[in-house]
Amino acid sequence: MFSGGGEESFELVNVLVDPSCSDMRLDAFLGSVDSCPTRSACAKLIEAGEVSINGTIARSKSECVRMGDRIQVRVPRQRQEAGLLPNYEIPLDVRFEDDYLLVLSKQAGLVCHPSPGHVDDTLANALVAHCGYEHLGMLQGEDRPGIVHRLDMDTSGLMLAAKDDETQRALQNLIRMRVLDRRYVTLVQGYVAPDESGITTGIARSPRDRIRMTVTDDPLAREAITTFKTLERFEAGPRDDGYSLLECHLFTGRTHQIRVHMRHIGHPVVGDQLYGVGSKRSKSRDLDLRRQFLHSWSVTFDHPQTGERIHCEDSLPDDLRSALKTLESRSMGRTEAGERVCPIIGR
Repeated sequence: MFSGGGEESFELVNVLVDPSCSDMRLDAFLGSVDSCPTRSACAKLIEAGEVSINGTIARSKSECVRMGDRIQVRVPRQRQEAGLLPNYEIPLDVRFEDDYLLVLSKQAGLVCHPSPGHVDDTLANALVAHCGYEHLGMLQGEDRPGIVHRLDMDTSGLMLAAKDDETQRALQNLIRMRVLDRRYVTLVQGYVAPDESGITTGIARSPRDRIRMTVTDDPLAREAITTFKTLERFEAGPRDDGYSLLECHLFTGRTHQIRVHMRHIGHPVVGDQLYGVGSKRSKSRDLDLRRQFLHSWSVTFDHPQTGERIHCEDSLPDDLRSALKTLESRSMGRTEAGERVCPIIGR
């Protein structure tokens, strides 16, 4: 029934699907079973014909299991762990930690997980050093241990990591249900007139440049929702059209979402090398920043295991605070939201 080597190099894992797991994807179900490897490893076993449902070899990792199904998996008895190397040199600024999860402040310039050009110098490597590979959620894959959601390399601030699959799944569900409150501070080009507003569009990868995302009405695009409040406005100067400091509230988590949405409404993020406005861009206009002015300053959620209300705040790092300092004399005053938020972020 199965492919593979000698029986002595495998162990058989037999599982009965209980009612709480009915309609789960096969790979997700197996990834939640203690005696099985990670979800991504289970997906490979399915593809290799090492998984059967009620005696029939499973066809696809995406097929759903049903209550009462008998699942059998041939798991390599001596499989080599694909764990990432720990990197003890990367500092982790942990703001909250317990047996289930961490809230940390990511520094600008740090990539979240391995990618071309970044093998062992990522946040994932630092998490392995801090928690141990076996004590991190693996639902995102073996190369993304603990990762619940990502921040762009040059975006700083608060993000979450999970220490087990169950917590990782629960936190991702909070994001999907739009009840994990994530707020960012960004400085954008130009005078933003409304004190608060919202942006709802489709976002998809640009067909002309695979690095960039774009707003589109393509039916295959994913819905992206951002609301924002204006905190402070700054007068136009001789070489710019002014600036606005915003607090953005993410209801979805699309790639580059805030940066794409700000460009879409004609107010690109200051310092954004990818979505800045072409010929109008200059070092002075970008306030000499070497990265986009975007910082995850607040996260609030109900702890999925303990029920505790978790709220963390993170003030602006020095480079962003310095950029605002150069604009201080041009301030047009803070809004009501700005009076609340600016003292907390160190503005």
